[in-house]
Amino acid sequence: EVQLVESGGGLVQAGGSLRLACAASGFSVGDYGIGWFRQAPGKEREDVSCLSSSNDRTYYADSAKGRFTISSDNAKNTVYLQLNSLKPEDTAVYYCAVVGCSSSGPYPNYGLNYWGKGTLVTVSS
Repeated sequence: EVQLVESGGGLVQAGGSLRLACAASGFSVGDYGIGWFRQAPGKEREDVSCLSSSNDRTYYADSAKGRFTISSDNAKNTVYLQLNSLKPEDTAVYYCAVVGCSSSGPYPNYGLNYWGKGTLVTVSS
């Protein structure tokens, strides 16, 4: 069965960095697009970044551009999200999911609903 497990979250001060990991099992990340999303308490879930199955398309939300980088390691079957220059407003639970991905953002992939349980990023001022 498909499983996604996020890790790498934690508490950092503003300006710090974290590397989030999305470890996949039951499928190859080279065959599917992967998206990163986040949700803060009381707010809607928002798109952060995604990487297409062919690894030739990426998307970054305006809030992430220039600070976050998505990448994949097929040997480890893992997709990463490098978070740099973190701000307090980045505080949220970060999730990864199987998605389609275009330059305009993630979209549902044939009704698939594979999500991890999330990892918490807390940025203090």
